[in-house]
Amino acid sequence: MEYEEAKEKIVAGLEKKSKSKSKFYFNDLAKILEMKPRQAKKLINQLVVEEVLEYWSSGSTSLYGLKGAGKQTAAEHED
Repeated sequence: MEYEEAKEKIVAGLEKKSKSKSKFYFNDLAKILEMKPRQAKKLINQLVVEEVLEYWSSGSTSLYGLKGAGKQTAAEHED
């Protein structure tokens, strides 16, 4: 799968699901791409580097979401 195609699939898939939640597990993103996790890793990491997606970790759980989406983003920028 080409990078641009993957980017469109991820953004469209997450926007569609964003009504119910804003952060997703890595395996959820791999399912949207219809790829095995190992194949999807490089594409997903590139989306994080380009700030299309953001990575969030609690220490024990790692989640991904669209950059700037969700309640947590607003709270993180408060001073």
